[in-house]
Amino acid sequence: MQGTVDGFSYGLVTPLVAYLMAFLGGALGLRCTTRSMLVARSWRAGWLALGSAAIGSGIWTMHFIAMMGFSVKETPIRYDQATTFASLGVAIVMVGIGIFIVGYRGASGAALFTGGTITGLGVASMHYLGMAGMRLNGKLEYNTLTVSASVVIAVVAATAALWAAGQVRGFMWSVGASLVMGLAVSGMHYTGMAALSVHLHGSAGTPSGDSPATLLAPLMIGPLVFLCLAGVVVLFDPMMVMGKPDWTPTENRPGVPAHPAVTHTGRRPASRSGERHGHRGSRTPQRW
Repeated sequence: MQGTVDGFSYGLVTPLVAYLMAFLGGALGLRCTTRSMLVARSWRAGWLALGSAAIGSGIWTMHFIAMMGFSVKETPIRYDQATTFASLGVAIVMVGIGIFIVGYRGASGAALFTGGTITGLGVASMHYLGMAGMRLNGKLEYNTLTVSASVVIAVVAATAALWAAGQVRGFMWSVGASLVMGLAVSGMHYTGMAALSVHLHGSAGTPSGDSPATLLAPLMIGPLVFLCLAGVVVLFDPMMVMGKPDWTPTENRPGVPAHPAVTHTGRRPASRSGERHGHRGSRTPQRW
């Protein structure tokens, strides 16, 4: 027998709050990634690690806030604590691998494709591992085509976000990229949920594990506090807030735009017509 699945038990409250968490984590993570390209190599790893943790925590928190509104009418839902914790770790580690690749190799070409793919797969892995941690009187079944679509959304969104982080542009640029990233992560989540159906078991009873209120609510306090602290770090860093478009990266790496070299000449070569009439070229320095 098929269960009656409802992903919006609290209406639009959980989707909106979940989107806000995805946006916040993405905004902090992208700014940290951008900031890493503007500091000495010795500081870069710290900024990239902070960005990885921010994005990973943001998407994980987004997922489980959305899951607070998920229910199956015929059975209670519980969560396995170890698997739920593991999904957070997978999100941070895989997002971190992708961000470090782009942070050190530049946001273009093979590095961007590899980093975006790994980061997107990390987002998708977190989602489906978190779903595997659910305990109910039934079996979760997925539509393969819809699952594939959700993974593609995650990879494309991650690649676009990393590309935006590598442009080293102003603060509003990152805000716009984060809005799109939050929408894509939320879209990936609900696309994955649309692929889900629940085949109920004949037996009734309460499944093992912790209830959402017992496990998820306290568990989300940690990532939320971390995101707030990361936000404080961003706010107190003038380079992060101002987002001046004339920042100069510390290295000229592929995908990181540097200012073009300015060549000054003391004398402009005379044209042929000037030579015939005895005119000299302008002595005004020229910028090419």
